[in-house]
Amino acid sequence: MAKMVDRVLAAMDNVERIRNIAICAHIDHGKTTFSDNLLAGAGMMSEDLAGKACVLDFHEDEIQRGITIDAAAVSMVHEFKGAEYLINLIDTPGHVDFGGDVTRAMRAVDGCIVLCDAVEGVMPQTETVLRQALRERVKPILFINKVDRLIKELKLTPEAMQDRLMKVILHVNQLIRKIADAEYGEKWQVNVNDGSVCFGSAFHNWGLSIPYMKENSVTFKDIITAYEKDEVKELKKKCPIHKVVLDAVIRHHPNPKQAQVYRIPKLWHGELESKDGQSLIGCDRQGPVYFVITKISVDPQAGEIATGRLFSGTITKGMGVYLNRAKQNLRIQQVFVMNGAKREIIDHVPSGNIVAVGGLKSYPGETITQEPAEPFEKISHIFDPVVTKAIEAKSPADLPRLVEVLHIVGKEDPSIKIEINEETGEHLISGMGELHLEVIENRIRTEKGLQVTTSPPIVVYRESITKPSTDEFEGKSPNKHNKLYFRVEPLEPEIAEAIKKGEIHEGRTRKKDEATFQKFIDLGYDSKIARSIKDVFNGNILIDETRGIVYIGEIMELVLDMFEDVMNKGPQAREPCINVKVRLMDCKLHEDAIHRGPAQMYPAVRDGIRGAMSLAGPVMYEPVQQLRFEAPVEYMGEISKIIANKRGQLLDMQQEGEMVAVVGKLPVGEMFGLSNDLRSGTEGRGSSSVIDQTFERMPIEVQMKVIRQIRERKGLKLEV
Repeated sequence: MAKMVDRVLAAMDNVERIRNIAICAHIDHGKTTFSDNLLAGAGMMSEDLAGKACVLDFHEDEIQRGITIDAAAVSMVHEFKGAEYLINLIDTPGHVDFGGDVTRAMRAVDGCIVLCDAVEGVMPQTETVLRQALRERVKPILFINKVDRLIKELKLTPEAMQDRLMKVILHVNQLIRKIADAEYGEKWQVNVNDGSVCFGSAFHNWGLSIPYMKENSVTFKDIITAYEKDEVKELKKKCPIHKVVLDAVIRHHPNPKQAQVYRIPKLWHGELESKDGQSLIGCDRQGPVYFVITKISVDPQAGEIATGRLFSGTITKGMGVYLNRAKQNLRIQQVFVMNGAKREIIDHVPSGNIVAVGGLKSYPGETITQEPAEPFEKISHIFDPVVTKAIEAKSPADLPRLVEVLHIVGKEDPSIKIEINEETGEHLISGMGELHLEVIENRIRTEKGLQVTTSPPIVVYRESITKPSTDEFEGKSPNKHNKLYFRVEPLEPEIAEAIKKGEIHEGRTRKKDEATFQKFIDLGYDSKIARSIKDVFNGNILIDETRGIVYIGEIMELVLDMFEDVMNKGPQAREPCINVKVRLMDCKLHEDAIHRGPAQMYPAVRDGIRGAMSLAGPVMYEPVQQLRFEAPVEYMGEISKIIANKRGQLLDMQQEGEMVAVVGKLPVGEMFGLSNDLRSGTEGRGSSSVIDQTFERMPIEVQMKVIRQIRERKGLKLEV
């Protein structure tokens, strides 16, 4: 293996010969088998094991379930036209519950290979991973997998096969046009002729692209003949999948220097003209260090290992660094090259690489520099956690360890939300779905060796309002010397949409946030009001509309603290709020600073905002998922019955040959046990996948019951 490490180190030094890529696709479209073949081709594992070993699935539960749960990184060397290129590859999960891992992997890479099953075509999760990639300005190329099924199972003629492949390509291009930023929709279309579309069979280890067919005079007919004569083994010598795909990667994916020119302005909101900005755009190895963590794994021997992308500068062993979000100084103890579960220790790594470091106690999404600096944009996932369980240690003696283990779990998988309630002693974990929480629980028991019990799953709701508050609401401080006056109203849908898409950046605003203010003005805000916006938090905003208040600057941070607190715990059931616009209209403050400290201001702000919301027609929103069900035609009635029984709506039903595809919208609260119902209703032949997730208003008749249940569970007074 030492030889491989030396080759990796040699290739690292030439930034033009580096490609950082991710493999992403719908669940079960063959990503991990595909990655195995690429590794075998690079000489990093035996060819006979490729596709069976699943080298990048190295957790016990991944092997048992046969799915990828964690993104895994590996560095390998590929020879192209006589030169050695370094390929840093990340294999990502396909199941929607682990989509957070895909989002984080996209921050680290510049290109992605989207895998698509030739028989199933473009599936809901294919669209989701494309959305995640294009949102981070990652350039896609397409690999159509499982072409052998068209030949063996469907017995298609070459013409029919071509039609089938063209349909997939057109569909993917349509999505790229729809999702990508305006200037990339056309530029990044995938095309058969230039080789940005490849096809093949990861299982049988062969791949093809038009340029490869021309250079090596292989035709599609040869492939069909090989299957007819049962000479499939010859194919992997004739057109090895790793060669075809990695050649396409080198031709069509940008190197870090090219990619950072257009990715940095989207991901980093500092001054582009500054020294740091220029170093980031130029991927300058002599410049200041900028390292973004995308994954944390905890190794029992080495402690926390942080993997991520180095955008600028050079990281060396023993270097002192600054964590910009945690605001603390630490030292890098070791630097590694990743190879799945194994790591090779090295001395230093220059920018443009995906690298792992030891010694940083941190979280994914953290930006690491040497001096305090503007961090990269927060990594936000497309879906929010919607299912929660209470978790406790079986034996009271394990309680301190439970808190420690939950902190580690929260680092390893940041799309899990951990809430440790000091007052009630309750520990809550929220995830994307039942499977997500089941996997986490299982890992706490097996990998962390801690016996825990969990409550039945509960759903995370959202609170909002339906109309502007009828009047200003006065919040008084306990000493009666300070009074604040608030109004609230529903946030405009176009603003909410812009925040969701990431066009408006979340966070407290500063004087120099011109782009944010401009976006509000473009969407119809008066320029004076736009510049008075103080905070954009979880899809809610706070505007300071006071005039000429002398001490307003001194209390503003306290107002923002409590605004964020109320938006996390709304007035009705202490659930998070969405789409609320809070306006601070006026305030009367005591002139002596000692009388307007946190103990006085916090209750005044909190009561003021909650009171104003209670005058604005408060409502509860519940999470709703849009699902696609697939089953043989004869189970069509069963599926519609399942949807109806779970308070769902049937949106679309299409028959394709023997199969039927049904799209339905179901409240998450009714979905527990759905997979069992589907299994028994379709005799194990039905499957479902998530297309989208939103929050929708709850039916009034269910609302009061749910609020009472939540308040009772949280130990609050039952009357709102």
